[in-house]
Amino acid sequence: MIMNRKKCMDGIGRGRGMALCAALVATIMVPAAAGAAGINDTIANALQGDWGRITLDLRYRYEHVDQDGLKTANGDPLRIRLGYLTPKFSGLQAFAEFEGNNSVFLDDYNNTDNNKTDYAVIADPNKGELNQAWLSWSGYEGTVVKAGRQRMNWDDQRFIGAVGWRQMEQTFDAVSVFSTPLPNLDLKLSYVWNVRNIKSRDVNMSSPLVNIAYTFSGIGRLSAYAYLLDYNDEADYGLSSQTYGLRFNGTAPVSDALRLLYTAEYAVQSDYQDNPADYSADYYHFIGGITYKDVCPLVSSLSASVAWMLQSSDNGVSFKTPLGTNHKFNGWADQFLTTPDTGLRDLYGTVGAMIHGHKVQVVYHQFDADQGGADYGDEWDFLVQKKINEHYSV
Repeated sequence: MIMNRKKCMDGIGRGRGMALCAALVATIMVPAAAGAAGINDTIANALQGDWGRITLDLRYRYEHVDQDGLKTANGDPLRIRLGYLTPKFSGLQAFAEFEGNNSVFLDDYNNTDNNKTDYAVIADPNKGELNQAWLSWSGYEGTVVKAGRQRMNWDDQRFIGAVGWRQMEQTFDAVSVFSTPLPNLDLKLSYVWNVRNIKSRDVNMSSPLVNIAYTFSGIGRLSAYAYLLDYNDEADYGLSSQTYGLRFNGTAPVSDALRLLYTAEYAVQSDYQDNPADYSADYYHFIGGITYKDVCPLVSSLSASVAWMLQSSDNGVSFKTPLGTNHKFNGWADQFLTTPDTGLRDLYGTVGAMIHGHKVQVVYHQFDADQGGADYGDEWDFLVQKKINEHYSV
């Protein structure tokens, strides 16, 4: 993956000249007891029985960041996740997962925890932690109740996400209810009292989250949500907010090979609880595109889209998404993980293809301030990904 920002962003901080990342991922879910077959199947079936499953996930990657004003960063962190999922008993099930990350050969980078502040940031600290530990109950049909530290990826992860791009993911200490009371209707309710973020730090809060979605067959999915973020520590009071929104996304067939893609989303956000600011900001996100399959023997699919996103500003306070997978949005160079105080407009286009089993994607962004007319620059992002087999991808 390559991210290239052509212009620095005055008033925000100097932009990254280039970031390059390559990753090798191995994911294995092993039933817990004994068995064998070829090298991968041997591992995947090593422990067979009725005593649950062992999960193993390894990800090694190299990341290079060249940023104006800082030393060039080079890092090759290796992440391991090892977990155990119990079998269900009277609807009860438990899961625990350890997550650890450590640089292998290269540690010339600021990992946010090693005091190498003269280097560019690669936000993958050398840490070990309990990544997930939860107990669930599914004794009532169509409903799951889960309590403990858990992964949460809601909708497109704009507001609630695990930040899977980084080695140490973000998880939530929460009580959650997931229910399908009627066909096509999905309810997600959660009360979060702590977030374990990508820096392996605890962020205390008292935050109810609500997401209700209905799927219209053949048209799309409509979601309504309310996220009330109440941060408990004074240093985080400025992030306390109440957000209410609607999102609709879906696809529609034009022919057997051609489909239309569309997304429309609006949300309003204002100060909440101990936030000292007084503001009301808006969020808009519109996407329109197409996908075409079976283009030729070499290209199994082709897609293209154009999108516009606005995170507005009011009284010097911008619309923020502190619990989202923000790397996924506004460019992969991570210059806008926090929205500038003047807000952000992002006009971007994406072209993607599946070429001989390789996922290829090119994205272009044009960034501007919502207020004041500043030009924040533009960015090109490139991705090539190959799934080798069930267990490995590059």
